[in-house]
Amino acid sequence: MARYRDALCRLCRREGEKLFLKGDRCYTDKCAFERRKYPPGQHGTSRTKISDYGIQLREKQKVKRIYGVLERQFRRYFEEAQKKKGVTGELLLQFLELRLDNIVYRLGFAANRRQARQLVNHGHIKVNGKVVNIPSYRVKAGDMIEVKEESRKIPFIEENISKVEHRGVPTWLELSPQEFRGRVLNVPAREEIPLDVKESLIVELYSK
Repeated sequence: MARYRDALCRLCRREGEKLFLKGDRCYTDKCAFERRKYPPGQHGTSRTKISDYGIQLREKQKVKRIYGVLERQFRRYFEEAQKKKGVTGELLLQFLELRLDNIVYRLGFAANRRQARQLVNHGHIKVNGKVVNIPSYRVKAGDMIEVKEESRKIPFIEENISKVEHRGVPTWLELSPQEFRGRVLNVPAREEIPLDVKESLIVELYSK
C-alpha cells in the first residue's frame, strides 16, 4: 500500500501551520516548524501571491496530510460524501474521523495517526472484541475499541494513555483508560471535530 515516507515536518512547513503529525514533539522547541516557519525548498522564503485555486488546493492538501490519506482514497471519501444527503464537507470530515486509525489516535492509544496506523496494522486493536487490522475501517456509533490484552504492556501505549488527560478526548468518544478501552458515542457533528479547516473550500475545489 502506498504511503508517504518522507519527513513529516516538511508537510507542516508546506502548509504554513502545525499539523501535529509527530505527537508530543510538535509541542517542544525541537519542532522544525518553530525553527523554520517558511515552506521547504529553495524558493520557500520568497513571497508569492496565492490564487483562489491555490487556497482551495492548500486546504485540501492540509486535510489529506492531517489524516494521512493519499489523493485517490481522499477523492473516494469526497465522492461518497457527495452522494449522501447532508452537507458534503461535514460528511467528508465525519468519514475521516470515523477511520479506525483516527479513533485509536483520538482515544490516546497512539501519540499520532502514523503510530495509530501501525498499531492497527500489527493487530494490536480490537473492535467489538475482534481484531481489525485495516486502518481505514470505518467504525460506527456504539462500537467498542480496545487494545488487545497482551498488547497493553507495550511501553509507548502505557505512556500515551498516561498523557491522555492532558491531551483530552473528544466529546463524541468515551474512554476507560484503566481498561484500555473506548466507545464511539455518536457520529461527530462538525462542532465536535477539533479541526481548524474550511471544508467548504475542498467542496469548491472538487466541484469545478
